[in-house]
Amino acid sequence: MRDVLDDLVGWWQAGETVGMGTVVGTWRSAPRPPGASMLVGPDGTAVGSVSGGCVEGAVYEEARDAVDTGVPTLQRYGVSDDDAFAVGLTCGGILDVFVEAISRESFPELGEVAESVAAHEPVAVVTCVQGPDDRLGRRMVIWPDRVSGTFGLQRLDDAVGDDARGMLVAGRTGLLHFGHDGERRGDDLTVFVSSFAPPARMVVFGAIDFAAAVARVGGFLGYRVTVCDARPVFATARRFPDADEVVVEWPHRYLQAEVDAGRIDERTVLCVLTHDPKFDVPLLEVALRLRVAYVGAMGSRRTHEERLARLREAGLQDHELARLSSPIGLDLGARTPEETAVSIAAEIVAGRWGGSGERLTGLGGPIHRTADR
Repeated sequence: MRDVLDDLVGWWQAGETVGMGTVVGTWRSAPRPPGASMLVGPDGTAVGSVSGGCVEGAVYEEARDAVDTGVPTLQRYGVSDDDAFAVGLTCGGILDVFVEAISRESFPELGEVAESVAAHEPVAVVTCVQGPDDRLGRRMVIWPDRVSGTFGLQRLDDAVGDDARGMLVAGRTGLLHFGHDGERRGDDLTVFVSSFAPPARMVVFGAIDFAAAVARVGGFLGYRVTVCDARPVFATARRFPDADEVVVEWPHRYLQAEVDAGRIDERTVLCVLTHDPKFDVPLLEVALRLRVAYVGAMGSRRTHEERLARLREAGLQDHELARLSSPIGLDLGARTPEETAVSIAAEIVAGRWGGSGERLTGLGGPIHRTADR
C-alpha cells in the first residue's frame, strides 16, 4: 500500500470510495512482492501495480466490482489457474490478490496510518483476507502502544496483535493463520499483515570516497543512511550529500550508543570502510555480536587475516567471525568507488533474498526468490 498511499488518502479525504487490490501471497517467480497494491479511483483511474502488467486488467474489474457490491474477494492468478493465460500471467508465478473497497466507513483509521508513515513511525495494518464472511475484510491497525479495530473475539484479537507486533518490529509483511478462536495452529482465518516500519538503516563507517558512493546506492535501495567517522574534517554533510545524517564520533562508541537507544535492528546493514585497525577492530567487536542483517568490512585479504587475528585476541568466537563479509562485496571486478558500491549493494541484496551472486544465465529455477524477512 505504501506505493499508492498518497493517492489513496487523497480520495479517502474527499469522501470517495476506492477499489484496491493488494498482493498478499506469492509463489515462484511472481513479479511483485506482498504488499504491492493497485487502486481503481472513483473516476476509473488506475494507480499502482500488482503484477508489472500481467494481471492488471483482471484486478481492475475485480476492484470495480468490490466498489459496486462492497464485498471483498481473494483472487489467485497464476499458471495453475485455468484462466492464467486469459489474464496474461506468462512469467510462471502465482500470486494471491485481495480486492476490497476502501472508504472512510470501511477504513476510518487510514488518515492516522498515513500520518504515522509520513513521520516514519511504525504501524501495521492487519486485514482478514480469508475466513468466515462476517470477518472477511475486517481489519486491525496496530501501533506499538495501541490498537484500533477488532476481528470480533478478544482471544483472536490478542493472538493477532501479538504476532503482528512481532512482524512489525522486524519490518515484515506477510500472512498469518489462526484458528477460529485465535489458535495459532489453526487455519480457519488468514490475515495479511502490512508493516509500515521505519526504513531499514545502513550505517557506513569511514568518511572516504568509497563511503560517498555506498551512501548513494544505499539511499537508492531505500535505506536510511548514516555516515560516521571520528575525524570532523572529513565527516561533513557537504562531502556526503546523499546521506541522511553525518555523525562525528568514534565508530564503536556511536554504534554502541545506537544499540543502547534501540535504533539498531535485524534489518540494519553495517559497512565498515574505515580501513584502519584503531577504528575497525573496536567497531567490529561490537558489530559482530549484534543481530543485524549484514556486516561488511573493506580491506585486502592480508588486511582481513590480520583483522581476524586481532578480533580473536579480543575474544570473538568463530561463529561471530563467520558473520563478517570481508573483503566486502561480490567479485564484480570493481575498481572505482561507484563500482565498488554496486558490488557491496549486490552482496547485501543477495544476502537478504538468498541469492547466489552467480550469473542468472547459468542458473536454472525461478529468478525471483522469497525470504522470511
